[in-house]
Amino acid sequence: MLVMKFGGTSVGSPERFLAVTEIIRNTKKQDGAPIVVVSAMSGVTDMLIEAAQLAKERDLDGALDMLDRLHERHKDTIYILFQQSSIVDELIEEIESHLNKLDIILRGVSYLGELTKRSLDAISCFGEILSSLILATLLEKKGIESRWLDARSFLITDNVFGKANPLWETTTAKAQGAILPELADDRVVVTQGFIGSTANGITTTLGRGGSDYSAAIIGVACEVSEIQIWTDVDGMMTADPRVVPEAKVLSTVSFQAASELAYFGAKVLHPLTIKPAVEKEIPVRILNTTRPDFTGTVITGEDAAQPIYAIASKKGISALFFSSLNMLMSHGFLAKVFSVFDKFRTPIDLIATSEVSVSVTIDNKDHIDNIVESLDELCDVRVMHDVAIISIVGTRFRDQSGIAGQVFECLKNINVIMISGGASDITLSFVVSGADADKSVKLLHKQLFKD
Repeated sequence: MLVMKFGGTSVGSPERFLAVTEIIRNTKKQDGAPIVVVSAMSGVTDMLIEAAQLAKERDLDGALDMLDRLHERHKDTIYILFQQSSIVDELIEEIESHLNKLDIILRGVSYLGELTKRSLDAISCFGEILSSLILATLLEKKGIESRWLDARSFLITDNVFGKANPLWETTTAKAQGAILPELADDRVVVTQGFIGSTANGITTTLGRGGSDYSAAIIGVACEVSEIQIWTDVDGMMTADPRVVPEAKVLSTVSFQAASELAYFGAKVLHPLTIKPAVEKEIPVRILNTTRPDFTGTVITGEDAAQPIYAIASKKGISALFFSSLNMLMSHGFLAKVFSVFDKFRTPIDLIATSEVSVSVTIDNKDHIDNIVESLDELCDVRVMHDVAIISIVGTRFRDQSGIAGQVFECLKNINVIMISGGASDITLSFVVSGADADKSVKLLHKQLFKD
């Protein structure tokens, strides 16, 4: 039993819908009916968020114009996929029914001039609803028996709107009750990524990129044998191929390494996908919808026998440097510093400390001014914007010698702003200016993967 998650680019056009349909058909023949989790068509969620913002600013005409564009895009996709068949009118009517609900919500936001996270979740969910309806109908047209299920009926979450967390016991019971009987009757189950609902039936979202997380949640709840993430790349790679064209696909990656790579910039996988799969030891396979015969990357709980997996970079970071003589031979200073980040709910990426100073990096800059203002009373604060984290991810670094030497020798002409190593046995990270990020990755890849 498999979960197959198809991202926005995989259903970004009528041609891609058709390709996905054939992939599902072949999978069903080989492995039985899968659970299919679908993202919104590429760009649709951004359009929905833009419509919501326009409505908040009381530009209702602009918001409704965006709604018309969404309508036309999905309607055009339906006409191309189904031509003049009897299915067209019925499917377009169903799509328009959902868009009428969206129209009402946008008018309400415009009237109030207020956009809460709860309202934004209610608006953001429509992309997945529409794309999954089209795919489920297309499967039926192609003779592949399927069942469309609303994820909100079984993926039950808390009420943290914008970044909800599953209520595992309830979700497991409801998912098994809704999905397993359909699979037992050899019907493909088509549902949505990214969305769920509270116990009271209020729509929630799992955060941007949450379709991967949805696939993992459903996979764990239904105890599947594998979770497949279908995207537009061949798998996880030794570096970003846009920066390093000669980067290679990794055939196997450990859960821990994949999580580090995802967190530090390898965007092919959402980091939260890893967590529930790790706990249940379910392999995650990354596959390319344009090259379905390619084996992709398998992420498992076991380390592969290679010292270095890949190099990742995370741009648009801010580095904060705190120094105070009050730290000298004293205790409690770090607790005070980190309590400020906790107060403003701002995660820290990297940390480096000395006797009288602390350096950290953050990528969420929503409250950076408040953080600096709060810490000004405690220490001297310096901020650098537009820096980048470069991370080398591998296996058992503490048991190997020479890696740090290789890294910093090939970066001898790059200004390294901050270094963080030793906290993890599989990661060596450092900070450079944003302008030096791509150059650093290229130099490191040439050195570390020269064989």
